[in-house]
Parts: sequence; structure tokens; C-alpha cells
Amino acid sequence: MTPAPAGRPAWLSPRSLLILAAAVAVCFAAAGLGSAATTPHIAPWYEGLRKPPFNPPNAAFPIAWTLLFALMALALWRVCVRGSGGALRAALVAFGVQLALNIGWSFAFFAARSPLLGLLDILLLLPAIVWTIARFRRIDGPAAALLYPYLAWVSFAAVLNGSILYLNG
Repeated sequence: MTPAPAGRPAWLSPRSLLILAAAVAVCFAAAGLGSAATTPHIAPWYEGLRKPPFNPPNAAFPIAWTLLFALMALALWRVCVRGSGGALRAALVAFGVQLALNIGWSFAFFAARSPLLGLLDILLLLPAIVWTIARFRRIDGPAAALLYPYLAWVSFAAVLNGSILYLNG
């Protein structure tokens, strides 16, 4: 981390705060794209699908995703502030791939109204998240740990997606 002026922690340096703002902007721009692909298709399409008994209420999804995108932004910030060189580039590539697949899932499942395409996307997203965690861990263990809830939620979402495909196929 870049040293901060005397009396101020390094994480409060202008550079660090700018990186934090950029990380939040990137992650919540992705969230916005996913939401734009999702929201118009909840009613009546998604509401009309048969779902397994463990399907959470619709209100749970925006709460969970807001928390997960905030954790992703914090993880990205920590890695960008602490990383450098090839390790940082590799971490950013992995993060970008998983973020693109995350956005892609909303377009595949909701906008295309295809649980099959959604499942294919999420089966690529899961290893991309694991790859991102591994790359982040090389730079900052806590940043990698911030992505564990995301991995858990997407794992659950994969089971849910597969169940919806099975019940409606």
C-alpha cells in the first residue's frame, strides 16, 4: 500500500480511496447491467416457472446480491491496492472474466428466458470464481476470503438454476 501522510492510515490515502471508488463503480455497474436484464422478466415469466421448495422469496435476491457486490468491490480494492505487476494483472483478468460471466448469467437466464443457457453460463462462472479467489489469495488472503460468500451463493444458484431447468424442461 502506498504510504499515507503522517497520522493517516495508508488505506485512507487519496490513491487508495480513488481505487475503492473505482472498484465500487465497476462492481455496481455490473450489478446494474444484471438487474436491467433481470427485472423486466421477473413478472410474468420467472414468476410463472415451477420452482423447487428451497427457492428463496424474490425479495431475498436483491439483498443478497447487493451484499455480494459490495464484498466483491472490497476484495477488488484490497487486491488493487496491495498487488502489482503480473500477479495483479492475472488477478484482474480473472476478476474480469468472472464478472462478465456473472452479468452474462442474467442475460442468459432472464433476458433470453433460458434456464439452460443460464445453467451453461453458471457452470463456467463457478470455476471462474475459484480462479479469481486463487489469484486474489496470491496477493491478499483477506481479499480472497471476501469472495467465499459469493462462491457459496453462486453454488446455491447453480443448484437452483438446475432445479428450475429440470422442473420446467
